[in-house]
Amino acid sequence: MQEIQRAIDRTPDAVADKVDWNRAWGKKYPILLAYREQVDAAPYAQGLAQLLDGLKGDYGYSELDAMLVLKDILARVWQERKKG
Repeated sequence: MQEIQRAIDRTPDAVADKVDWNRAWGKKYPILLAYREQVDAAPYAQGLAQLLDGLKGDYGYSELDAMLVLKDILARVWQERKKG
């Protein structure tokens, strides 16, 4: 965990923004490379955009903070389902 934290701390945002994370993680999780050909993502994207806007409006979060909070909520839901 400490090694991962050091890598995060050493990586400037400008570099991280250029990384194709789907491609990088797609080697471990091939669905990240395949789903765009299979899934009509528009309705899901619209729903997520509404959730982001809700977090921004309800709590005054920035776009980035709202995305990070929503991502954390999704991760918590996933952890609960795995226990399941």
